Amino acid sequence: MDDDKPVLDQATDAVSSAATTTAEAAKTVVKKVKKAAKKAKKAAKKAVTKAAPKKKAKKAGKKAGKKSSVKKSAKKAVKKTAKKAAKKKKKAKKSKR
Repeated sequence: MDDDKPVLDQATDAVSSAATTTAEAAKTVVKKVKKAAKKAKKAAKKAVTKAAPKKKAKKAGKKAGKKSSVKKSAKKAVKKTAKKAAKKKKKAKKSKR
């Protein structure tokens, strides 16, 4: 404590400086909390957007599987008709003998 200043002035200065430091500390805490809330919000959005495409991708995969099964069945039908035609040719050759 300074001996030059009266005690009352020294006490008021100390209290006012303490009040300003606590106000500054409160402001910084509020800023940090707001930043953390923004980060959490962004992370939540990212999680939602990442989860949604995965579901769409799974659905697309299922649809692709269905399409490929249709393609496979078409290919099988072509092969079957080709085999049937070959059998008919063989039978025709045998019947000519």
